[in-house]
Amino acid sequence: MPKGIYQMPFPENEPVNSYVKGSPQRESLLEKYNHMYTQDPIHVPLYIGDKEVSTEDKLPMNPPHDHQHVLGHFSMGSKRHVQDAISAALAARKEWSSMAWENRATIFLKAADLLAGPYRDEMNAATMLGQSKNVFQAEIDAACELIDFLRFNVAYMQQIYAEQPESADGIINRLEYRPLEGFIFAITPFNFTAIAANLCAAPAMMGNVIVWKPAETQMYSAHVIMKLFKEAGLPDGVINMVVANGPEAGEVVFNHPEFAGLHFTGSTAVFKNLWKIIGNNIDNYRSYPRIVGETGGKDFIVAHPSADPMAVAAGISRGAFEFQGQKCSAASRVYLPKSISEQILKKVIEDVKSFKMGSTADPSNFVNAVISEQAFDRIAGYIDHIKDANDAEILVGGNYDKSKGYFIEPTVVSTTDPKFKTMCEEIFGPVVTVYTFNDEDFDQILDVVDNTSEYALTGAVYSQDRYALQHAMKKLENSAGNFYINDKPTGAVVGQQPFGGARGSGTNDKAGSYLNLLRWVSPRTIKEALVPVTDYRYPFLG
Repeated sequence: MPKGIYQMPFPENEPVNSYVKGSPQRESLLEKYNHMYTQDPIHVPLYIGDKEVSTEDKLPMNPPHDHQHVLGHFSMGSKRHVQDAISAALAARKEWSSMAWENRATIFLKAADLLAGPYRDEMNAATMLGQSKNVFQAEIDAACELIDFLRFNVAYMQQIYAEQPESADGIINRLEYRPLEGFIFAITPFNFTAIAANLCAAPAMMGNVIVWKPAETQMYSAHVIMKLFKEAGLPDGVINMVVANGPEAGEVVFNHPEFAGLHFTGSTAVFKNLWKIIGNNIDNYRSYPRIVGETGGKDFIVAHPSADPMAVAAGISRGAFEFQGQKCSAASRVYLPKSISEQILKKVIEDVKSFKMGSTADPSNFVNAVISEQAFDRIAGYIDHIKDANDAEILVGGNYDKSKGYFIEPTVVSTTDPKFKTMCEEIFGPVVTVYTFNDEDFDQILDVVDNTSEYALTGAVYSQDRYALQHAMKKLENSAGNFYINDKPTGAVVGQQPFGGARGSGTNDKAGSYLNLLRWVSPRTIKEALVPVTDYRYPFLG
């Protein structure tokens, strides 16, 4: 039993390496990248309990920017493996859930320190190779954001456990933050290594056990995540990694009576379908499952006539095209006043023409490949639609080629229709569409921004007029869970901007804050009478 109330280290955001030319950090990372690219193909197993499971069904891991090259293979599981993972998780639950919180915290703090040190290059290189992120995008995601998630969540965990009710004369009140009764199913996306790890680690910190289904296009960095957690001392069975066909995995998980929660990041359509399945199966469960999801976005930038044109242009160039627009927060629709639109678009076009595109092995490449052939074909279909449209034109970009890698040029589109297809639908690629409005119609365009999309994840307003900013903030109150003023709508930092959106963008449970951790506990109130009453009669009866 604990013999004290322990203070964990106060977290600070992990410094971001700039990887400037000639720096030792850049040389070290590129050396690791080249080693992992040229080494013998690796095998990524399933992690179930204390076993690393290899199956006969193996799929290749290919860099999106060099899709003929084979980095290795990963084992695909079956329904049986999903069931085994659930059994392993439940077997680990008793000891893990009763472990003192400070000991659980120590494991994840150690993982953060390992990632900040010996694992940094390996995690970043795996993300660069498997997900086609350039050196900087990998650094801010796979290293810094994941380190921040681990360290800040420990601080939030301590904050939650310290929150206790008042006691009174003769009465002691306590609040226990119990883990959920059962197991958590984590479904994670390809685009952020940090999200994949955090969706497992956040519930685990609070004493839960996890069955984790990573994206098949993120398997290299998922493998490194499991290695990291194991070296940090995470007990077997707490986090079990199983890759399997989605519907088959869901059939096992969502019919299990011990299913206690879903931690999800992915598409809106999939999340809605899973919610329906859980609702239909509600009578099967021991308790009401917690459902936490962050899904799609159709994120906006809107400029007021008073905005600084160069700031707006930089926000578009970075916000729309970093990591090929494959961020749920990426700027995808832009609204510009006519008085400054020409100046802004001229600068954006210059920026896009200056982008270098190619392999992540060359740090001078700002743009790399999209994640897969399926994604490539989908995005190319949108570009083809634009080319055939009468009410839209491509200002720059619009070409694509998948002969060596899944490369799509950053594409800027202008439309005369504020409800044009690419103004409304999530593309998840390097395509941004611009609508120009009359300066005096700023108030009306805010209504258009609010009503165009089913999503409400991120958005940005640029203005140097404080009244205009205040008006936009109020009118767009429900349009974005993360709202940016004079800044691009991407790049939320753990501990600074808790992340999540509402409407079709998810449950807004704010990853990177205590709000998310609270979803993974079931509090128990304990009242203890020091001297119990021995007679039922109250004084008023006398």
